[in-house]
Amino acid sequence: MSHAILDLVEQAMSSPWLYVALFALALLDGFFPIVPAETSVITAAVFAASGETNLALVIVVAALGAFAGDHISYLIGHKSARRLRDKKAFVWARGALAERGGLVLVVARYIPGGRTATTLTMGAVRHPLREFTFFDAIAASSWAVYSGLIGFFGGMAFENDPIKGLLLGLGIALSVTAVVEIVRWARKRRAIKASPEGLPADTSV
Repeated sequence: MSHAILDLVEQAMSSPWLYVALFALALLDGFFPIVPAETSVITAAVFAASGETNLALVIVVAALGAFAGDHISYLIGHKSARRLRDKKAFVWARGALAERGGLVLVVARYIPGGRTATTLTMGAVRHPLREFTFFDAIAASSWAVYSGLIGFFGGMAFENDPIKGLLLGLGIALSVTAVVEIVRWARKRRAIKASPEGLPADTSV
């Protein structure tokens, strides 16, 4: 069974349409966060260790797709400001944006659901597009490099067993995400305790 799955994955990795698919998944992930863009980039990068894919091309198309998807999300937020105003994620992102400006976009790239909430919010509050584009270029590029290198080094560690390399890469990515979420949760609790009446204070990242 595992050999059959591996054969299917290897066929997909050798397909000339792979890079188009990676671009499309990264783009969709910008405004439809259940799309497994990060998993796809890590998987493609794992196989780059054995020469099945091109690591540089994987990173470039993932970054371009993420950049385009974030801008679509920004436009959606721009058009849907009234409907988003009372959403919990919108309130969180607006508070973080007020404190840290465009830098929060870079941080939110690594928080599940946070990236979409932030890009939508920046569009909804009419954040300057030029500044959004600047910080989003940093966010999308760093995310693509991060995902690509995690997969690549996982593939190098298990060059003869790409499934284990993939599992290692995904495990590292999930661990980093978990650490970010734990730190954010701890800061939120500390902020609540420090507030005069025990009410939620700023919970930005």
